[in-house]
Amino acid sequence: MNDKKPGKYVISRGLDQFFIGVSDAYRFTTRFFKELFKPPFYFRETVNQCFEIGLKALPLISVTGFIIGLVFTKQSRPSLEDFGATSWLPSLMGIAILRALGPLVTSLISAGKVGSSIGAELGSMKVTEQIDAMEVSAINPFKYLVVTRVLASLVTIPLLTFYCIVVGLLGSYVNVNMEEATGFIAYFKGAFSSIGFLDIITSLVKSLFFGFTIAIVGCYKGYNATSGTRGVGRAANQAVVLSMFLIFLEEMLIVQVVNWIRYF
Repeated sequence: MNDKKPGKYVISRGLDQFFIGVSDAYRFTTRFFKELFKPPFYFRETVNQCFEIGLKALPLISVTGFIIGLVFTKQSRPSLEDFGATSWLPSLMGIAILRALGPLVTSLISAGKVGSSIGAELGSMKVTEQIDAMEVSAINPFKYLVVTRVLASLVTIPLLTFYCIVVGLLGSYVNVNMEEATGFIAYFKGAFSSIGFLDIITSLVKSLFFGFTIAIVGCYKGYNATSGTRGVGRAANQAVVLSMFLIFLEEMLIVQVVNWIRYF
């Protein structure tokens, strides 16, 4: 009987910590929406965070998007050649990159770069008591640190997503042009021939959800970091892992909802 008690205690404590964490995350998220519409509004800091989140991720997004478009087209060609349907490649790439690859690749890259950066930055400020000092100096640290970063992410991640889509299609075009000498205009006409308004709206909605998730998770983990420098590293790591998990979960749910809309 005594041997079973420690295990039961550990499981019970783990469940308690899990639900406490969910409750804290919920309060943290609802606080963001409450603070969002309250003055003061740190417009300059929001613009600065747009630069930090968006512009610095641009080179990595450019290289990754181009390579994915090029490689995915190259890998898809043999399957279509078996059916004599290589002319469908532009349409296939347009659908694949716009609907799935563009938003997902951009969000995963941003989760690794932006999420970890936010978690580490706010975590170091938390453990060195800089956030407490901001409260003493009559500055709302949540408004200045969290709201500005989430807003910047909501602006920049959709822009990066559509930029990644364009770069991915350019990479796909390079492969198609090398293999079949397809013209630039002819390729993009084929790529957008099967794309509808719902596809564009879906990509926008995905990027907004993904951007919000990346920023709010990174801010939450960094804002609640503990245990000194070790806690900062833990906060950055947890921000990346949790945001990626939530991104895949959101991707699955959004795809199911969109497919339901298409059916009806």
